[in-house]
Parts: sequence; C-alpha cells; structure tokens
Amino acid sequence: MPLPRERTYTSEDYWNLPDGQRAELIGGQLYDMAPPNRLYQEISFALSRKIADYIDTQKGQCKVYPAPFAVNLDAGDKDWVEPDISVICDKDKLTDRGCSGAPDWIVEIVSPSSRRMDYNIKNALYSQAGVREYWIVDPAKERVTIYHYEEDAAPMIALFDTPIQVGIYDNLVITMADLLK
Repeated sequence: MPLPRERTYTSEDYWNLPDGQRAELIGGQLYDMAPPNRLYQEISFALSRKIADYIDTQKGQCKVYPAPFAVNLDAGDKDWVEPDISVICDKDKLTDRGCSGAPDWIVEIVSPSSRRMDYNIKNALYSQAGVREYWIVDPAKERVTIYHYEEDAAPMIALFDTPIQVGIYDNLVITMADLLK
C-alpha cells in the first residue's frame, strides 16, 4: 500500500526513512512494506540457501542477497526496491548500498499485502529494468509464476511439487515442496 502521496519522492527520502521502517520507492512513490510472516521466512531462507549452495558447488560468480537488500533498478533516483531474493552476476553492479542496476534473477514471495504489487507493479518494473528472470512464489496458492523476460514468452506456472528449471542456470532444478519439508 503506498504511503500518502504528497509529492514525488527521491533516493534521499528513501535513504532517510526512520530506522526500522521498510519501504520501496517505485516511480517516485514510497510503498510501505509489512513485516514478513514465518512461512515467508522459511521459503526465503530455504530458497536462498538452495541457490547459494548451487552457485558455490559450481564455483559461480553470482551472489545471492535475501531481503532486506536495496536494489536501485534504474541506477537513478526513482526506483529502489527490496526483492525477497536477488541474484546478481555482475559484480560491478554491487555497491555499499546494494545493487545499482537490474539483478539477473529476482524472487518475490507473495503475502496478502503484496499480491498486487508482486504480480502487477513489480512484474512490469522488473521487465522494463532488464531483469532476466522473475519468480513469484505464492504460498497461498502453492504455485510459482516464472517469467523469462529475455525470451519474451508467456509466463510459466508451476505447482510447488513440480520441478522448475532455473532459466539463468542450465542445470539447476528447484522443487518448492522439497524445500519446505
């Protein structure tokens, strides 16, 4: 839910929020973020660990950053988001504040308060910003919606018990149900 719009907000406003207040800056508008629940935390941790373990075993160069981690999608002044999981393969995008530019892979875990944001607003934002792959993990519906923006194809929808081939890695397959055992 956006905070009251009195003006267009900037990076300075985002970085000067009171301690402990989480929000995202999208198109100059600040959106308040609700704290995550237990299931969200379990999914985030298990998925982050699975991806990081894969990268480590492959001696890969990409880095995994679970939220809170600031991503400045436009490398400018109007879009700062905190994806639930960001995978960044270009180390030149990493700064002391987070990531400047589009991550290669973003995962958002849907909560009742983030449903519209994750499926609509962030989907369009991530596509336009140059994110290569976007997953929307929906615990309530036990499904994952996968976008491969580089392929310009329709999204794929997989149930939690379906193995999902990760698009940015040739040999990483993730089954959400296995992570939640």
